[in-house]
Amino acid sequence: MLTVALALAVTLADPPVHNGRSGQTKVTPPRLAAEVVVDGNLTEPVWQQAAVLTGFSQFSPQDGIPAADSTRILVWYSATAIHFGVRAYEPHGTVRATLAERDRISADDHIQFLIGTFNDGRQAVMFAVNPFGVQADGALVEQGNRSGGFMSGGATAARESADLSQDYVFQSKGHLTDFGYEVELTIPFKSLRFQSTAEQTWGFNVVRRVQHSNYEDSWTPALRANASFLAQSGTLAGLTDLHRGLVLDVTPELTDRVDGTPGAAAWGYRTADPQLGATVRWGITNNLTFNGTFNPDFSQVEADANQLNFDPRRAVQIPERRPFFIDGIEQFQTPNGLVYTRRIVQPQAAGKVSGKMGATNVALMTAVDDRVASSSGQDSPIFNILRLSRDLGRQSRLAMTYTDRIDGDNSNRVLSVDGRGVLGRIYSGSFQVAGARTVRNGTTTTAPLFDVRANRDGRAFGVRSQFSGIDRDFLTQSGFIGRTGEVHASVAPRYTWFFERGSRVETFSYSMLFDGTWNYDRFMQRGDARDKKMHFNASTLLRGGWTLGGSLLVETFGYDPTFYADLYRIEAPDGLGGLDTLPFVGTPRLPNRDWVLSFTSPRFKYFQASGSWVWGQDENFFEWASADILYAQLTLNARPSERIRVDATYQIQEYKRKSDGSLVGTTRNPRVKLEYQVSRPFFVRVIGEYVAVATDALRDDTRTGFPLLQRTGSGVYVRTTPSQTNSLRGDLLLAYTPQPGTVVYLGYGARMFEPEPFRYQHLARQSDAVFLKLSYLFRR
Repeated sequence: MLTVALALAVTLADPPVHNGRSGQTKVTPPRLAAEVVVDGNLTEPVWQQAAVLTGFSQFSPQDGIPAADSTRILVWYSATAIHFGVRAYEPHGTVRATLAERDRISADDHIQFLIGTFNDGRQAVMFAVNPFGVQADGALVEQGNRSGGFMSGGATAARESADLSQDYVFQSKGHLTDFGYEVELTIPFKSLRFQSTAEQTWGFNVVRRVQHSNYEDSWTPALRANASFLAQSGTLAGLTDLHRGLVLDVTPELTDRVDGTPGAAAWGYRTADPQLGATVRWGITNNLTFNGTFNPDFSQVEADANQLNFDPRRAVQIPERRPFFIDGIEQFQTPNGLVYTRRIVQPQAAGKVSGKMGATNVALMTAVDDRVASSSGQDSPIFNILRLSRDLGRQSRLAMTYTDRIDGDNSNRVLSVDGRGVLGRIYSGSFQVAGARTVRNGTTTTAPLFDVRANRDGRAFGVRSQFSGIDRDFLTQSGFIGRTGEVHASVAPRYTWFFERGSRVETFSYSMLFDGTWNYDRFMQRGDARDKKMHFNASTLLRGGWTLGGSLLVETFGYDPTFYADLYRIEAPDGLGGLDTLPFVGTPRLPNRDWVLSFTSPRFKYFQASGSWVWGQDENFFEWASADILYAQLTLNARPSERIRVDATYQIQEYKRKSDGSLVGTTRNPRVKLEYQVSRPFFVRVIGEYVAVATDALRDDTRTGFPLLQRTGSGVYVRTTPSQTNSLRGDLLLAYTPQPGTVVYLGYGARMFEPEPFRYQHLARQSDAVFLKLSYLFRR
């Protein structure tokens, strides 16, 4: 009788409640032998036994105060999965919720679960859901990079964001309620990597984003005055007897494509042979995973948005989109971009192993590229990428990276050592030193790279500084570096004032940037900086979520002979009635003064808007002369219903000569994306983008005034003439994505040109294509 009474008392006892503000952040969730149907309703008896997490604190824009809205998180686990329930109370405003596409819930109210399965305070997987249970997921490996740019008034992000390129398999569903919303999640242990120990302790935190107020709440009372957000997590402790089982994912895929181009007599289509590929994911152990692929599809289901480049001396990076490469890509993250998998152009096969063994993160990748990527056209380039990272102490680390690309007799090898340390919670520093050895056509070159950074991430006062250099002969054929041959130094102090919650102004920040860039060789000879910048930035957050920013940019840019070498010649009279060519030497130094304004509106029920404007005197890179510039970008994100999303942007970049006000160059770029979410797995997307670029005939402005000759690909110099390109691109996509790995894509894309911008009267189709992709995830 006593045994029965005790068992009944345990069954009827209230579940443990863990209040984050009271420091009750160590949770031992119950292990229950129960099955649930993920329907968004937390009415099944098992939820009455779950551990309860309450007592959230506001983290952004202010920290250290109780959250304005109450949140209750329920958690328990079974042999094969961990289960979460969400009850989010919303008495102060309207819940923002749409039937969004996966990973596109940032405009909605949502809950983020940050799970550090290795409990190292450095990395975590992130699972997020909006009120309908629409999912977003990714991985976060903290690097200490939170700096903001002048386009945002120099504002610095409160914490680092997760990389959303990874997709994990989990179940979720939710619905709106009278008190706010309720969501249910089940995350299989197959979708996680964790320690190989009998009893698990995981780092854990929950973040809630409230859109109507623009507040962000945290279950653990995290402080902004900290170099790490993850290090302030609580824990899920006492997790035992977790059955991950055989982790084997096989994803075969079939792709086909038909390309259309104009022919001599009529429009013609070229049909490619259907391509069959596959990706395999095998959990070797609980903490080590093997991925293999052959003939992987690029999965470019929408055209990359056009990017306006402020500085044409630097290359523009395009993000990776291929599923094989983005799975576990966080393990290959390095300072200065020494790993950039889009360098692997058309891989025939690739394999990688990644995971964590003890205190060491291991990531190894090997790939064989197609011959089309070879300099000879006869060899298949081979890539090898290795990164090892060792945890030191509570927050520090030391890492090594090795990459090589072997292309017949040519090769490129890079070896790097980097590290990060945290001192006294708010001080952090990092370093990287690397060397590159390149063999090309029998000639061997070696070159160094170095980078040192020091930060103070205080609540009110912070400083971020950097000193780095890259030799002009430093080459990484497995990574991405915008430009070599430079030394860069910067110091950026900032101060933030915090006001009472609900006041008209909630935060105000002022920051400065002192920045210098040298040509590498000139720096080594103790020469003067080529480019010098002083930026004065201010940003403020107003009640209700309005953000305003402004900047004054005071700069001087020196003539860059490396960039302009052999690019231009000057066509000048020879004094005998003919013409002569003179070297283009440029003005030694150009003074700049620009003004910047920016704004971001709150996320209203149906839309959000943002914009930025830059105007003033800046460098005209077309002719290396001063110009009056205008750059503007306007963005509108509309949600007229739960199923319809409209994202519209308009960008303009304009340069007018200081000498006579004539237009030397302009780019206008409107883009509209319309999506209709038929159901959670099925959506229709239409994209239209117009890019109008016009350039005047170039001249040696503010100096001789003579015409400029530009070097062609064949090495001949010809006089520049006015030019314009007006292109319209349209894309249509029908997509069915019931879970990561299982997709059906049917798309059509066309590109057209017209002689006069935005007339839409004489559009000439230049190319089009129809593509199909089928893939299915087989999971055991």
